[in-house]
Amino acid sequence: MMSTALSVTAAASDAVVPDCVSTDPGSLCARLYSWFGLDWLAANAQALVATPLRILLIVVIAVVARLLVNRGIRRLTERTASGQVPTILKPRRTKGVDHQQVVEQVAARRTQRAEAIGSVLRSFASIVIFFIAVVLVLGELGINLAPIVASAGVVGVALGFGAQNLIKDFIAGIGIILEDQYGVGDVVDLGEASGTVEAVGLRITRLRDVNGVVWYARNGEVLRVGNKSQGYAQVVIDMPVTHDTDLERCREVMQEVGDAVYAEEEWAEVILGEPESLGVESITPQAIVMRLQVRTTNADQWRVGRELRMRLQERFAAEGIRIPVAPLTTATAAGPS
Repeated sequence: MMSTALSVTAAASDAVVPDCVSTDPGSLCARLYSWFGLDWLAANAQALVATPLRILLIVVIAVVARLLVNRGIRRLTERTASGQVPTILKPRRTKGVDHQQVVEQVAARRTQRAEAIGSVLRSFASIVIFFIAVVLVLGELGINLAPIVASAGVVGVALGFGAQNLIKDFIAGIGIILEDQYGVGDVVDLGEASGTVEAVGLRITRLRDVNGVVWYARNGEVLRVGNKSQGYAQVVIDMPVTHDTDLERCREVMQEVGDAVYAEEEWAEVILGEPESLGVESITPQAIVMRLQVRTTNADQWRVGRELRMRLQERFAAEGIRIPVAPLTTATAAGPS
């Protein structure tokens, strides 16, 4: 028993005391040796304790920073989405209950745009924060970052040249969303393709035309946009009449037809202003063109236009106002051979 105790005492006395204990008693190495009495732990204090703790601290700070940034972005987008509708976007006509729906549609568009912008900002913030965290962790592990940064620069330049169209599409998509050029449900004209927007992404826009064909347009190739559904719509109806028509009477008839539709309860909810019979729009050798203009909600412009054209045609026939007939071509007049 006595021999075992003497051997343990001799082993403890033969243990190698790290130099840090005598040179720097307040260092991490000395503290670990005083706490645990393990010379190997004290000698490797930097690699086994200090570095993992710093890496853990970097990860915790990155996670907390991401949570705080995402919370700030979320609060900003919620405030933007729930703000008051600008006066210029409010309906001008106060009659009818459907105008509240117009305001709600505008608010819904703002909410959709705010959510899309928030999603892009949160993704961008997460990428930046985690990239910085990864670089700091690699530095703590003693990895030389110079070759990695140089290689990343070369790869970035190569990707920039090879995928410049993709980057262009993404940047254009962000601009479309930020500026609210169009949204889902809008009827737009993108040049080669026109129709109802079904989806707006950061890279492409999907729309369906009147024939049911689905078009995919790259956002970077959209040079100009004609939005037929933003705010309100203007229905313009041009009616050609013969040269011997009483133009003042024709203008009055068109105004009466527009006022009659405006006064009906069915149409009062979708027509936002009193119809205006503007009179003579143009004079050609074939006919005189008379114009009627009506402001409507963007979703009902085509329905209102069809109703007005039908009623104008019926009223012209009742009033004896003639519409010029285009002459038949030679092939049509001769008939099939």
